[in-house]
Amino acid sequence: MSKGHTINLFESRRAQLTGLAYRILGSLAEAEDAVQDTFVKWSQADRHTINNPAAWLTSTCTRRCIDLLRAARHARVDYVGAWLPEPIQFRSDDTAQNASDLSSSLSMAFLLLLERLAPKERAAYLLHDIFEQPYAQVAAALGIQEAACRKLVSRARLNVGRRDARNMVTLERQETLLDAFQTAITTGATAHLAALMAEDIQLKADGGGKAVTLLEPLSGKSSVLEFIAGQLRGFWKTYEWRASELNGMRGVLLFEDGRITASVSFGFDVHGYLSGIFIMRNPDKLARLVEPETLLQ
Repeated sequence: MSKGHTINLFESRRAQLTGLAYRILGSLAEAEDAVQDTFVKWSQADRHTINNPAAWLTSTCTRRCIDLLRAARHARVDYVGAWLPEPIQFRSDDTAQNASDLSSSLSMAFLLLLERLAPKERAAYLLHDIFEQPYAQVAAALGIQEAACRKLVSRARLNVGRRDARNMVTLERQETLLDAFQTAITTGATAHLAALMAEDIQLKADGGGKAVTLLEPLSGKSSVLEFIAGQLRGFWKTYEWRASELNGMRGVLLFEDGRITASVSFGFDVHGYLSGIFIMRNPDKLARLVEPETLLQ
């Protein structure tokens, strides 16, 4: 296999590998590191012994992600405040239906549900249920028996909850929610927003110890509405608002003096009510949002 063909084959899989790594790690920066590590190993491997390059690349990337996730979870013990996945803007070359399925597995709400899973559970669930790989191939990627792999996936489904794990709502509903949220911030009028909220809504904010924000999540409609109409309105009403696609759903980027200062993503329950508000204030996780979209699968 020529060097050019080796590189081209890897590049043809890069978007899929990056998408897998991001879902496992919740960080685009770490995902790209994992993919680069995979490329280095691919470049050094004896490719005459590799019968299925795509499977080899997936397996190598998955194992590297599991190692990185285990290290990251130890680091997150000392994380200041709530931890949220890094928000992303992405594009896909898939068909409209596949693009919708893709978005549902990249939403902030879904990624947070994945945080319930142990690293191998998470990888097995993603490879089988999201990337639709057969159990035998997933087991080989994880270096375990197929029976053990089936147990991992089954346990992951119970922890995530299959019914609403990848819930999506119409674009019209998302736009309505975004308008109501902006109205509440800029005018203090929360009636429309309240009508769209689930009673058990949660608001989480990630400042990473580098930006002032909530240290603990807020739960319940009354607490969330009070915070939005009070503290958030006081800080945000003069910001520049730019609607944006964040993790496949309508969200907003907030700017102050031309500098990005926050992003807001939303989650919905199975009835279409707002169930989660996710505010990113950590500047390290916001930096990528002003760059070109990432190609993911």
